[in-house]
Amino acid sequence: MTKKEILGLTLEQMQDEFLALGLKKFRAEQVFRWIYEKGATTFEEMTNLSKENRSLLEGTYSILSGAVKVLRTYDSADRLTHKVLLGLSDGASVETVLMHHDYGYSACLSSQVGCAMNCTFCASGLHGFMRNLTAGEILAQLYYFDHVLLPKGERVSRIVIMGSGEPMLNLDNVLAALDLMHHDKGQCISYRNMTISTCGIVPGIEEMTRQGRTINLAVSLHAATGALRDRLMPINGKYPFPEVIDAASRYEKMNGRQVMYEYILLAGINDREEDARALAEALSGKECVVNLIPANPVPEKGFRRPEDRDVDRFFQYLKKRHINVTVRKEMGKDINAACGQLRASQLKEEQA
Repeated sequence: MTKKEILGLTLEQMQDEFLALGLKKFRAEQVFRWIYEKGATTFEEMTNLSKENRSLLEGTYSILSGAVKVLRTYDSADRLTHKVLLGLSDGASVETVLMHHDYGYSACLSSQVGCAMNCTFCASGLHGFMRNLTAGEILAQLYYFDHVLLPKGERVSRIVIMGSGEPMLNLDNVLAALDLMHHDKGQCISYRNMTISTCGIVPGIEEMTRQGRTINLAVSLHAATGALRDRLMPINGKYPFPEVIDAASRYEKMNGRQVMYEYILLAGINDREEDARALAEALSGKECVVNLIPANPVPEKGFRRPEDRDVDRFFQYLKKRHINVTVRKEMGKDINAACGQLRASQLKEEQA
């Protein structure tokens, strides 16, 4: 009999299934806490269940967080960034990143295997889109860090869905995973400490507005003229950036939290004064912050990182136009921590 994956089930789903198995309803909460709070990867660890109950569950369910295969790991020289390529049960692989900040640990999780957005500067789509990740596969990335890499007693406290893939095209599974991370019988991570990043899928932003969570929203903008954004991000043809900004502004009004606009600076492409002017005009009067990201070059893409003086010039222009702006603190540059680079490298070697 093929076992059913239990990682990703809600408490209510567990209760219904356990009752159908002939188990008491309260057993579901015990197992839920073992998996989502304590990070158990086997039923044998669940010592407040009888041997018979553990045997029944072992024969019925699998726990993905104990079964993912570590294909590659890279640690930055300063030991503050760890990048991992995890192998999934169907042979697919997904990468995820752990970062150590002065306020604690954050994890950058992927939502898809590959990506279909074809942004010209990004490595995530180099080998195309394979499939969405399940809620359990998104959760497994977090639990790998919490229970393998982190010191005992420490946990990830901030989540960004900003790895490979477009989260808004897998929104149901992304939100299901985040809800389980937020659950008071699980990790208890605040929605305020979670961020979903999108390249601009307007229906996804509108659905998040409708559902009303207080999750932070980040928008990958990278250009503020139609022609340039069309060139860099093909999705602009379907959802032009002014519509994306309008949808994000409505989300901000519901949420009460500033929208973050991610802007990768590409030398000679979108880092000129006219680009800064167009960005300032597009975001004038918006409750937002712009996060400038000097490009982490992807060899296959041919883009260059701008000089520090050009980054500062862009930054200062936005400040003068009263735009809240930061320059992202670089972490993991020495281990190619940009989205998709580790998986692309692995696939390239496999095909050689």
